[in-house]
Amino acid sequence: MRNVLLAGLAVGALARAASAQATERKTVPGPDVAVYNLAGVLRLEPGSGADVAVEIMRGGGDAAKLLIATGEIRGRQTLRVMYPDNDIVYDVLGRWGGESTVDVREDGTFNDDHGNRGHRYHGDGHRVRISSHGRGLDAHADLRVLVPAGKRVAVYLAVGKAFVTNVDGEIRVDVASADVEASHTKGSLALSTGSGDVRVTDVAGDITLSTGSGDVTVTGMTGGHVRLDTGSGDVTATRVEADELKVDTGSGNVEVSGVKARAIGLDTGSGDVKLGLLTRFESLDVDTGSGEVTIAVPGDFGALVDIETGSGGIDLGGVPVTVTRMENDHLVGKIGDGRGRMKIETGSGEVRLVRS
Repeated sequence: MRNVLLAGLAVGALARAASAQATERKTVPGPDVAVYNLAGVLRLEPGSGADVAVEIMRGGGDAAKLLIATGEIRGRQTLRVMYPDNDIVYDVLGRWGGESTVDVREDGTFNDDHGNRGHRYHGDGHRVRISSHGRGLDAHADLRVLVPAGKRVAVYLAVGKAFVTNVDGEIRVDVASADVEASHTKGSLALSTGSGDVRVTDVAGDITLSTGSGDVTVTGMTGGHVRLDTGSGDVTATRVEADELKVDTGSGNVEVSGVKARAIGLDTGSGDVKLGLLTRFESLDVDTGSGEVTIAVPGDFGALVDIETGSGGIDLGGVPVTVTRMENDHLVGKIGDGRGRMKIETGSGEVRLVRS
């Protein structure tokens, strides 16, 4: 009897573990879909059929306590992973070792009102702490979101990691503390993380990449309007083709090469700027509070040039310039036919023009 009892208990434990790890599948109808999850790995991949499908893999010792809610909220269909505790334990891929907090509404939504980011929701919300160790709800949910072509999908994740692969649609991924990667996407793509790196490879469309603290890395990008933004971190991009390219970093280096763009704006509070141009442009504005600026221009380059540095020299690098005004820290002139417009300004640092 004792052996039978032990065997029964073992089978029951295995059944509970299998149940916790089983993949659930939910369908979210409509053209505009939002998905919310506090902890886990997120994957957006192409789907078939008319509706977005979400595959859910629960994890952790308290996985069975998670609830999955669906329905319309504020004009769009949603899927929400509900965590019945204000303290969550989640060791992200065994390497996080940190803590993050997020304000969550009672309906399980969060971070979709960017005006309230970083503040408590008044009246209908609570603050949730997610830690890599300690006491709390040991649960998370890994999500695979299958997106049919042309859908508008926004996904909100607090802690974990996010991947977007081969998706064609209007995609937004907003995470509080996680790295985000995207590759081979088409359509509108907006990736944002409060703390973490953003990496994209071979993406096309209107593109916005943003991180509060972390690096932005791009390899292959074609878009109408492209914006790369980091509060603290480097921006590195190669093979970028866009109608309009804007790069902004509060503190960090900017290195963009293989660029074809009509209008370019590069701004860093503190950091060096390196730009490699493959073609002519209509306008280029570069501004750095402290850092060197190096611009590589093609052989047929032409522009009206205005270069100013508060402390640092101006090196034309053999690029022929017809100078109309020259001071110690300020040069105004014309290169080639003068059809473009270039303005470079640095508070402290040298400005160089070189041939690409």
